[in-house]
Amino acid sequence: MHLVYPAVLSALLFCTGLYGVLARRNAILVLMSVELMLNAVNLDLVAFDVWLSRAARETLHSGQALTLFTIAIAAAEIGIGLAIVLAVHRNRGTSDIDRLRDTAEGREGDTPAAEKAEATA
Repeated sequence: MHLVYPAVLSALLFCTGLYGVLARRNAILVLMSVELMLNAVNLDLVAFDVWLSRAARETLHSGQALTLFTIAIAAAEIGIGLAIVLAVHRNRGTSDIDRLRDTAEGREGDTPAAEKAEATA
């Protein structure tokens, strides 16, 4: 098989994942889009590893080894990411990225000016 086919498929997968990251507002769909982008990179790593091993007659297969590390990191990332999204959803009631604020910020009445007004009253 020629190198162009997996490279074009990988580019399409990566562009689909990039669109999902930029256009989606749900945190779980954003995480799925990031996973799609990582899988596109994995496809490229394996395709170029096979292509380079045929050209150089090497048996090192460093692209496939790097793909295994990427898969392990992606699995850990999705596990931790889903745990964070579920915790935020339990606390805030939504996983909409636009409606979420920084966790260091308080609610509407917990601004420093409101706290200062309560302290002086």
